[in-house]
Amino acid sequence: MRVVDFTTTIAGPYCTRMMADLGAEVIKIETAEGDMMRTRQPLRDGASTSFGQLNAGKQSIVLDLKRPEGQEVVRRLLSHCDFLVENFRPGVMQRFELDHETLAKRHPALIYCSISGYGQTGPSSSLAAYAPAVHAASGFDLAHMAYQPGRDRPDNCGIYIADIVSGTYAFGACMAALAHRHLTGLGQHLDVSMLETMLSLMVGEVQAAQFPVAPPGRPMYGPVRTLDGFIMPAVASEKSFQALCQAAGHPEWITDPRFARFADRRNNWGDFVELLEIWSTTLSTADCQAAFDANGVPASPYRTVKEVLADPQLAHRGALAEVHDKGGSFKVVNPPFRMSGAAVQVMGFSAGLGEHAREVLALAGYLPDEIDNMLAEGIVGTP
Repeated sequence: MRVVDFTTTIAGPYCTRMMADLGAEVIKIETAEGDMMRTRQPLRDGASTSFGQLNAGKQSIVLDLKRPEGQEVVRRLLSHCDFLVENFRPGVMQRFELDHETLAKRHPALIYCSISGYGQTGPSSSLAAYAPAVHAASGFDLAHMAYQPGRDRPDNCGIYIADIVSGTYAFGACMAALAHRHLTGLGQHLDVSMLETMLSLMVGEVQAAQFPVAPPGRPMYGPVRTLDGFIMPAVASEKSFQALCQAAGHPEWITDPRFARFADRRNNWGDFVELLEIWSTTLSTADCQAAFDANGVPASPYRTVKEVLADPQLAHRGALAEVHDKGGSFKVVNPPFRMSGAAVQVMGFSAGLGEHAREVLALAGYLPDEIDNMLAEGIVGTP
């Protein structure tokens, strides 16, 4: 499988990197300035590890798509490719005459995936969108704030959920379209919306917006104080609640009328946590976790990402892969799934801007003299 990758920033690159992780040959088309993630920290010798995590295993070519010759490179390349993935604002690819409707006439088997903030059509389709704006637009930020008692200002955004999850949905849609093509011989256009991606995460909130329910007395999934910090018990079932009561040495809580039924427990959760913290604050976080583990309570202390990266469980699963670029080596996270019949792993290189121009042009059928001329004329950027 080959992929022509027009994506930038996070959502699209994450989709196509997973395709590369499964063995696809991914050809990243960049402008002369390159994907803006190339300038993001951490930087070593001008090479961004953030860019590398999202684009490991991809080839890079710089094309001037404002010139007909640059557009023709893409058309010729697509004769040898299975997927095109892009996350421009709707209408951009049409201006380059590289939209799905145009390309499908020449490449009917092409699977063409578009990722955008609000979808390819409709009254909001032309709006600019990055994940923080989509988080706010989707209702996610205010829904999340509702679980933070006493807060009247939404959280700052530093973790781009909409990007990663919409990239994952795009990846899944591409795989489904590949199965569809196996049956029909035809490609299709996939239209992935970041707004709808965020809505899909809010199962309870979407239903409560239609059928209002009273809020709990206190959010049921929150930190519990210990002697030296906090711990998170995730009590989602009757079994886990009963195990929590046993771990705390208070089996009588199981039949306490304030907590015995889920509805009552939800309304009186603040009272329950106050009782629980009388016990938990006598123990260190580690001892509290040990008590939870011994009784089968789903729980975890709060950890930093650096602490998680040293977790023996990740080492056991081979969750981290080493990638090399001009700045040296660094670790990135493999896809979170394994397959018994195939390798799933990040490829070990991150390309420099335009590094694979000659190889990609040769694949498109250009002769060495033609490649030299295109490089000299600036149709194709030089590394």
